[in-house]
Amino acid sequence: MYKKQMKAQKILCVGLLIVCALIFLYSLGIMTDLYDALYNTIRNPEKLDKTTVTGSRIYYDMQGFNRDFLHLSIGMILLCVVLFITNTHTRRKYYIGNYAAVTLVTAGGVGFSAWAHEQIEFYKAQFLQINFEELAENAAKKKSLYTDSTFWFDIHYVVFGLLLLGIVLLIANVIWKCVLMKAERSLIKQGKEATV
Repeated sequence: MYKKQMKAQKILCVGLLIVCALIFLYSLGIMTDLYDALYNTIRNPEKLDKTTVTGSRIYYDMQGFNRDFLHLSIGMILLCVVLFITNTHTRRKYYIGNYAAVTLVTAGGVGFSAWAHEQIEFYKAQFLQINFEELAENAAKKKSLYTDSTFWFDIHYVVFGLLLLGIVLLIANVIWKCVLMKAERSLIKQGKEATV
């Protein structure tokens, strides 16, 4: 049973690291369509309300969020690396450092997911306030991208869903590990009593 559990914990730790790398890539790509479609609609970055397309200021409004999102995604990668530093992926018995690493990843992942969901939904609502007729005319005139797709906003459900699923499985793995460690201690105790 220990072999299955140790294989599962290794897969979980590597999987969480991959998901955090995916979130990092998502943070790099979330603004791509907005840049291509909206950047040239802003006449003067000092006066964001004077644009050729109503609502296109979202491109500038999201800059601070995008910077924070990028930094937090790097932070999540580093938190997942702590799982490897504490040997949570290979250790037969867990110690305080392993529990601390799992707690940090859990707290960081849940907090990051909640924050990102709130921010992305807010900016999605702002994006939907754009005058898409004006945007289509501007795109035709300047031969730039036209998009009314909310794909980059909606995909966060999948990306952060994977992160939360990984965290739930990591917690389940810790519980499984505790059950196995308790059973092992019980067997050792019984063996000692039998030899006495």
